[in-house]
Amino acid sequence: MPAYKDEKTGKWFAKFYYTNWQGIKKQKWKRGFATKKEALGFERDFLEKQSANPDMTFQNLYEIYMEDMAARLKQSTLLTKKTVLQTHILPFFDNKPINEIKASDVRRWQAKLMSSPNNYSQTYLKKINTELNSIINYAKRFYDLNTNPCGKAGTIGKAKAEEMDYWTYDEYIAFREGVKDKPLSYICFEVLYWTGMREGELLALSPADIDFDNKLISINRTYQRIGGKDVFTSPKTRKSKRKIPIPDFLCQELSDYIQSRYMLDADERLFPVTKSYLSHEMIRGCKNTGVKKIRIHDIRHPYVKPTTKKFITFFEVFGQPHSCP
Repeated sequence: MPAYKDEKTGKWFAKFYYTNWQGIKKQKWKRGFATKKEALGFERDFLEKQSANPDMTFQNLYEIYMEDMAARLKQSTLLTKKTVLQTHILPFFDNKPINEIKASDVRRWQAKLMSSPNNYSQTYLKKINTELNSIINYAKRFYDLNTNPCGKAGTIGKAKAEEMDYWTYDEYIAFREGVKDKPLSYICFEVLYWTGMREGELLALSPADIDFDNKLISINRTYQRIGGKDVFTSPKTRKSKRKIPIPDFLCQELSDYIQSRYMLDADERLFPVTKSYLSHEMIRGCKNTGVKKIRIHDIRHPYVKPTTKKFITFFEVFGQPHSCP
């Protein structure tokens, strides 16, 4: 595995032959390495990924896996997967050959996550563990890895969150007073509570989605902030694309808010904040009023249907009010 130095630039480059998946012999060039070791490392990793043997490193498996997933997953799903793998999994397994990863290694990794000062939720621990299991299963299915050590190691976390909590009508009315000093925060929580839409759906709204004549909000997309980028995708399910009726008072509140946003374009984000902003405002509002803190997601489920134990919105219980409460 030779590497070569460019005498003009002082940089190293890799130049070698390989056989691709079609059985065709090709030459590979890669320039710009600061050291001979880096050039040789590139060649080694490239050939390892081409051969795709179970003794490849976890890092190389990750690169193959993400390239494959890029053609099969929604952008938001792909970015979430990438974030979890890069943040919680790659740093631990990194250059370890995948066929040398043992159940004991997985258990040590799990213990590190569970004892993290970040105090991850049970559902997030489950999600991280599932991502490791998925990528190892990928290697087992397509690259002849004999066993998946995750099965023997067992799982961590919980698939479902603790029992859902919710606010009563009076609790919500009290809470909103605690954020009323910030019009943006106030209107965000108003829309979440009275419409039952999801947090990502709220953050994806634009003025064009509000039909003031017919008192409707159209849900066509959802928003996430991933890796420092704004990501818009289709809603959670096919049925999630819908039109939500809104009462007169909420129409007026939205109209006043839009008018306060000078020169707001029809396709511009109506609420230019993130989920972390809403979480911060939830904490602030609860602290200001003494109302119990609930998850942002649970705002959309303020009442329980007694016969089915399913959560439903205020309007499903009381109908569509036409005056401000």
